[in-house]
Amino acid sequence: MRIQVDFKGTNYAVDLSSPIDISIPLVPGSDGPNCFWAPIFDAQPVKAGDWIGDVEQGGGVNFKNVQINPHGNGTHTECVGHISSASVSINSVLKNFHFVSKVVSIYPQLMENKDKVITYHQIVDLLGDDIPEALIIRTLPNGSEKQKRIYSGTNPPYMDHKAIQFLVDKGIKHLLLDLPSVDREEDGGKLSAHKAFWNYPNIIDTEKTITEMVFVDNAVSDGLYLLNLQIVSFELDASPSKPILYIMKKL
Repeated sequence: MRIQVDFKGTNYAVDLSSPIDISIPLVPGSDGPNCFWAPIFDAQPVKAGDWIGDVEQGGGVNFKNVQINPHGNGTHTECVGHISSASVSINSVLKNFHFVSKVVSIYPQLMENKDKVITYHQIVDLLGDDIPEALIIRTLPNGSEKQKRIYSGTNPPYMDHKAIQFLVDKGIKHLLLDLPSVDREEDGGKLSAHKAFWNYPNIIDTEKTITEMVFVDNAVSDGLYLLNLQIVSFELDASPSKPILYIMKKL
């Protein structure tokens, strides 16, 4: 199936039969991807007396309980409920699922304190004039080991809150990146980047989302894509998610 997308007065063709999945598959019992010391993702068969929900073990069907921490186990999308004292769910705020997006690649800069940070100037230089609804940040280098990386205790790269504020000022509504958080792993609870993105606790924009721990393969070029941001209908602040990209070609 092919559709047309109008972005800022220019028409693009999109082939919906050629999706690009930028979520990270989760394998029960595997160590990664994982961050913030979360329990590993796991799935175990239900047992009831002599019955077991596992065909390989003699059950009639596979029937398993799943253990998952959305923030700590792989690709997830979160809303302001992640930092708010008020209960706000991702299912209640994410009502549209298709957005024009832009993929950009960035080498986080090494700072004097040895942190690696995506800076304000990097974002300004890369965003350009075509400001989409969603921005997808691929950090470099971009090895496949990101799909199984254990981030806990490693102080991974993060974003300068001034860079986040620039995105807010430019109208970015959905931010996706291949890091475990927009903020430093241990920042004393400041959460400066999260707060800047949602303008918390002032006039909060509840419709915005942040998606963390995506994986954008090196075969995917920087540029514009149609994004389909899929979530589970969790009444929680975050949900495991499956962002899908589609190439946009000018007509």
